[in-house]
Amino acid sequence: MKNKVSGGLSNMDAGNRLTALSLLLSAVLSPGLCIISPAEIDPLLYEEQLLWVSGAQGQVNTYRIPLLTFTPEGSLLAFAEGRKSSASDVGAKFIAVRRSTDKGATWSPTSFIIDDGLQPDGLNLGSVVVDEEVGSVILIYSICFHQYLCSPSSTMMVESTDDGLSWSPPRNLTEQLGAKIFVAGPGFGIQKRYSPAKGRLVVCGHGTIEGDGVFCILSDDHGRNWYNGAALKSIPYNQKKKPQDFNPDECQPVEMKDGSIVINVRNQNNYHCRCRVVVRSYDGGLSLPIDNLFFDYALVDPVVAAGALQKDGVLYFTNPSNDQHRINLTLRWSLTNGTSWENKAVQIWAGPSGYSCITSLDSGSPEDRKYIFVIYEKGHKDYDETVSFAKIHLYGGR
Repeated sequence: MKNKVSGGLSNMDAGNRLTALSLLLSAVLSPGLCIISPAEIDPLLYEEQLLWVSGAQGQVNTYRIPLLTFTPEGSLLAFAEGRKSSASDVGAKFIAVRRSTDKGATWSPTSFIIDDGLQPDGLNLGSVVVDEEVGSVILIYSICFHQYLCSPSSTMMVESTDDGLSWSPPRNLTEQLGAKIFVAGPGFGIQKRYSPAKGRLVVCGHGTIEGDGVFCILSDDHGRNWYNGAALKSIPYNQKKKPQDFNPDECQPVEMKDGSIVINVRNQNNYHCRCRVVVRSYDGGLSLPIDNLFFDYALVDPVVAAGALQKDGVLYFTNPSNDQHRINLTLRWSLTNGTSWENKAVQIWAGPSGYSCITSLDSGSPEDRKYIFVIYEKGHKDYDETVSFAKIHLYGGR
């Protein structure tokens, strides 16, 4: 009777070897161990699919302003404005949402979670913020932002506590924030993971073109109450603007590992450069000192809302990388917290492309560390023809 395995080892020896190998693989693949260095990042467009097509679905003329977020349960939620009668920023709209529970492979049918009826100056989609401490997803949007045949402008909030399946009735935050003309984002807000103000919800946005600037609203009690935080005002403020005036506009905040908040900002009037404005808060979004502002010449920009994400110590950025036109949607990344950017960049789409937003999943698994997700406006003739979802393999180009 044979009691041997290949190589002359006994069954017991072979079992010990297999156990040791299993333990080694378990250690290598454990969620807490990063087996790939950030220096090895070499992104590859892994897969892509259209989530919305303008003019092709029901009562919607144009889909614009895409947002993308993770949920505490590990799903992805995609949002967009469904503009009913035209591509204009002014007019009646829906807020459309689709949900994926398999890391973006498949998506639910479109649901309209907000319908503003026939408002002449309807809703403007703003920011989505995830409260991981209580497991909720909060969506901030505005109504009557342009004050066209309506007044006053209001900041609104809806919330989901069941992974995006249902949403609360809208809450008007005007009583808490005061009457202000403000639209969040577009993009995502943050929940502070580090001190100072750990747990705080921070949502940043902008005002009207005359009264423009970066403004943040804050909540320290999971969205029950909100108050006004930092303000970086345009110059001249509340006055008609000219080319090259200082006019910070749509913005995307990200939290860095030192607890500071870096906000990447649209440079509306091309003040100083055709590039991005970057400003930083060290007090949890209470202030944005001018001393902490700089112009990022490496991030050439045609005046647009852009995406940014901090993941595992790497800062990612997406925009149409062109100084004149909304074309050439490009992914860049920084290993130095945005003080410099890697020379290599990844072109996601060469043609017309507009607003974008980035997110990732973070279950602690090695699989989630490999991917980020980008949602963006994409077209062949015009950038608002479709809204597309792209899955990026961070190490796929190697």
